[in-house]
Amino acid sequence: MKITKPLRLIYALAIGVSLSITHVKAETKLALRDAISQAIANDPWLYGSKLKQSALENTSVAAGTLPDPKVSIGLLNMPVDSWDIGQEGMTQFKLGVSQMFPRGDSLAIKSAQLKTESTQFPLLREDRKAKLTSIVSGLWLDVYLAQSTLELIKKDWTLFEQMADVAKVSYANAVGKTKQQDVIRAQLEITQLEDRYSVEQQKLESARARLSQWLHRFDADNLASAFDYDMQPSQLLVENHLPEIQLFNPQLLQDSPLSRNKLARILAKHPAILAIGVKQKAAEQGEALAKQQYKPQWGVNASYGLRDSAPNGSSRADLFSVGITFDVPLFTDNRQDKQVAASVAQTESIKTDKLLLTKTMLSSLEKELLHVKRLSERQARYQQQILTQTQDQAEAALIAYTNDDGDFAEVVRARVAQLNANIAALKIDVDVQKALARINYFFAKSDASYHIAHTAKQRTE
Repeated sequence: MKITKPLRLIYALAIGVSLSITHVKAETKLALRDAISQAIANDPWLYGSKLKQSALENTSVAAGTLPDPKVSIGLLNMPVDSWDIGQEGMTQFKLGVSQMFPRGDSLAIKSAQLKTESTQFPLLREDRKAKLTSIVSGLWLDVYLAQSTLELIKKDWTLFEQMADVAKVSYANAVGKTKQQDVIRAQLEITQLEDRYSVEQQKLESARARLSQWLHRFDADNLASAFDYDMQPSQLLVENHLPEIQLFNPQLLQDSPLSRNKLARILAKHPAILAIGVKQKAAEQGEALAKQQYKPQWGVNASYGLRDSAPNGSSRADLFSVGITFDVPLFTDNRQDKQVAASVAQTESIKTDKLLLTKTMLSSLEKELLHVKRLSERQARYQQQILTQTQDQAEAALIAYTNDDGDFAEVVRARVAQLNANIAALKIDVDVQKALARINYFFAKSDASYHIAHTAKQRTE
């Protein structure tokens, strides 16, 4: 059978002639590296962490300072019959000063404990930056996936519209074996593509909204109106190229992966783990502070009593007094002993927190590594087999149909299968990068710098 002009058009489109895609006017598109930088630069949590550290450092200085001395002023032993300050020898104007001294080395220990606690904040900020890198990477990739999926649908939409038009013409002119159900099927696929496009558009809008929350500009110098909310999520566009996120520890994906013990030793350097270590050290200092309660608390006082002359004019000597005070910790069962026991229990509980976090991170890391392994297998399968096979199937179905040896419904099914395969391959590629970003979180160092290598990754269409 002679191939008609409309069918030639479908054939050309199906076997790979480039389709014109709706041109998007040039707009600034957000790179993954820039998204991460903006999220870190505009994160109020990081600024608040610095303020908390400063507050604790200042508190540690105050905690190491002696309490203020107390001054007392009084008029003692006034005779009530005459109210004459010179009548009685005991009457005096008294000025006293007292100073209390905390127990043992409690001041120095408390100051050191607060100073130690303040050192966890830089570690927590590094952990926060690592989390932001992972979170923002995942959200950016969600936007990229939705954008790219929409582009794939739009490209095939053009082809399905051409196929529907040709089916209508062929059916109207009784060309070949085109049936009414073929026309209906072609229109149905267009309607379903339209619905699928709406679903992906919804995913894109949701992903943009979730990403935009990390990109609002934050002004630490103007906390009254700290955020700039002018940016609309609908204006957010990301780059059209899928970046390749480089692992901080490439050996993880080699044939001989690191042992669990080796991974645990590496995780021990993670800022979140180190921060728990700082809390443990501060808790140990709390034990030493609690033990100071067994020591007495000392105080000194001194006073000077000024007396008036006697009624006969003779001078009276002024009086000076000095003394010390201290308590005696005798009943320690329900106070000091319990305080020390509580401090010891607190320290031990922090040790278990460290162990639990290490186990949780190790388990999550192993899960992500297995996830990447399976995704890589699927990625290779799609690139080497499925994409090629679905394309060949679509071409074969179209050639058979144009030669009156095939079914139009099969042509449509083959094109839908090819679209599904392209979208599935795209999602796998994105999921690999998202998993790599999550893996990198576990290898954040306290002095790590967070850089994402961006290399344009060309997918096989």
